[in-house]
Amino acid sequence: MNRKTLVLPAVAGLLAPLLAACGGAEDSRAITVGTTDQFIVTEDAPAPFDPAYAYDTGAWNILRQTLQTLMHVPRGGGEPVPEAAQSCGFSDKASESYRCTLRSGLTFADGTPLTAEDVKFSIERVLKIKSDNGTAALLANIDAIETQGTDGIVFHLKTPDATFPYKLSTPVAGILSKNKYAADKLRDGFDVDGSGPYTMKAEHEGDKATRFVFTKNPAYKGDVTLRNDKVELRPYADADAMGKALERKDIDMMARSLSQKQIKDLTETPKEHIRVTEVPGLEIRYLGFNTKAPSVQEKAVRQAMAAVVDRGALVSLVYGPTAEPLYSLIPSSITGHATPFFDEYGEPDPARAAKLLKDAGVKTPVKVTLNYTTDHYGAETAKEFEALKNQLDASELFDAEVHGTEWSTFRTAQKRGDYAVYGLGWFPDYPDPDNYIAPFLDSDNFLNTPYVNKTVREKLIPRSRRQADRNAASPVYAQIQKIVAKDVPVLPLWQGKQYVAARDDLNGVEYALNTSSDLLLWELGRGTA
Repeated sequence: MNRKTLVLPAVAGLLAPLLAACGGAEDSRAITVGTTDQFIVTEDAPAPFDPAYAYDTGAWNILRQTLQTLMHVPRGGGEPVPEAAQSCGFSDKASESYRCTLRSGLTFADGTPLTAEDVKFSIERVLKIKSDNGTAALLANIDAIETQGTDGIVFHLKTPDATFPYKLSTPVAGILSKNKYAADKLRDGFDVDGSGPYTMKAEHEGDKATRFVFTKNPAYKGDVTLRNDKVELRPYADADAMGKALERKDIDMMARSLSQKQIKDLTETPKEHIRVTEVPGLEIRYLGFNTKAPSVQEKAVRQAMAAVVDRGALVSLVYGPTAEPLYSLIPSSITGHATPFFDEYGEPDPARAAKLLKDAGVKTPVKVTLNYTTDHYGAETAKEFEALKNQLDASELFDAEVHGTEWSTFRTAQKRGDYAVYGLGWFPDYPDPDNYIAPFLDSDNFLNTPYVNKTVREKLIPRSRRQADRNAASPVYAQIQKIVAKDVPVLPLWQGKQYVAARDDLNGVEYALNTSSDLLLWELGRGTA
C-alpha cells in the first residue's frame, strides 16, 4: 500500500509523496506530538506501562520508545529484523527452536550490562505474572528458555510457530532489568526503564499523565537511527483540542487520532503550513459478545444481529471515505482475508433475521445494551453506536440501548464480563493473519471471552502457524473465518485508514505511524527538503 501525503496549502485531493529532509539548517528544539490516547493509573489498572500488563496501542507507543526487543519490524513493514539481537533465526526446520545472539556491548540506559539472562528474566516474568489483560498469550507457546553464555538465548516452543519472530518484536517481549522490575509483581505507576532509543520522563496530575518527554539515550545500541534528540508527547482530551494546539503551534504533529471532520476540513479547506498525510492502516472495529450473557447466549440472537447490521450505511453516515465495511476479522490487505460474513448473511435482511430468531424460539424484540468507550477511539464512536442502535431498532426485532464509559473503566468491566455486547477496535500487534485470529479465539485471549471452539483453538490455529509461507496458511484461515461467521462470537464492522497532520517544517511524518498504529518517534526531524 502506497503512503500518500496531501500537502497543504494545495489543490484539494492532490496527493504527492512527502520528501524527507535533505538540507536546511538543523533545529534543536524538541519535537512535540499530540495524541488523544489517555494514560490513567487506576486501582484496577495500576501498571499501565508494565510490559507484562500493557496491551493497548497508547501504552505500547510509550514502551516502543523506551524498551528494546530482540527483533523489530523495519520501516515500511516486512518481516522482522534484529534489533537488540545481532542475529536471530529458527535452528530447526520444524520452527520449534528459535536462537538469538545479542549485539555486543548492550547496556540499559543506567549503564547496567544487558545480557541473555535479562532477556530470559523479562519473558519468563510476563508468563509468570500472566495478567488478565491477555498479554501473556503472545508468548504462551514458549516451552523453555535456554541461555548460552552472556549473549546467546534459545527459545524452545511447544508447537511450531512461524509467527514467533513477530511476537518477539512486540513490547510484551521488551527487555527489562532485574534492578528495576520485580520478577513476580507488576511495576505500578508511569515509570519505564530500558535500553531503547529514548529515556522517558512522565509528568502527571494525580492519576493522569499529562506529558511525556523522550530524550535520546546515548547508551542505545540497536537497529534504528534517531533523527532527533528529544520528543514530547502530549495527551489531549479530544481531537478538536489537539487540532487547536497544532494551529497555535503548541505541537508539531497530531498523531492518534484525527476525527473524520478534521480530515475532511483539512482536505477541503487547507490551512497554511499544515499538511495532512494518509498512512497505511490495519485497524478494525467490531462488536464483541459475552456468549454466556442471557441476552446474547443464544447463537441465533448474534446471527440475527449479523443479518441486520448495515455496514455500508454505518460507514457512510459516520466515517465517510476514512473507513470501509469489513466482513471478516482479517482486513482486506492482509493475507488470508475473505468475506465470510457477507457470504453467510449477504445484504442486510431483517426477514432472515426474524426467521433465525423464530426458529430458535427467541421472543422479540430482544433487549440489548450496546456498550462503547467514550474516550479511546475518537469522537465518532458515540455517533457510530447510535447508528447501530437505530439499525437494530428499525428491524423491530431488537430493543437496543447505548451506554458509553471511559476507557479506564470500560476495559476492566469488559474483561470481567459485565457487558453482553461491547464495541472494541484492534490494531495488530504484527501484520499477520494470526494476529487477527488468536487474540480473539485462542486460550487466554485479549477479550477474556467465554466462547471456545476446540477445533479452532486446538487444531486450526496451531496448523496455521506451521506454515512458514504465510500465503500457504490461507485455506486454514478461511476455515476459521467460516466458523466465526456461523457462531458470531465477534461481529466485524469496518476497517479504517490512518491520517496524521503536521506543521510543514516537520519531516519523516510518513514513517512516524506504521500499519499497527505504532508511533516511531525517532523518524521525525525538522527542516525542509
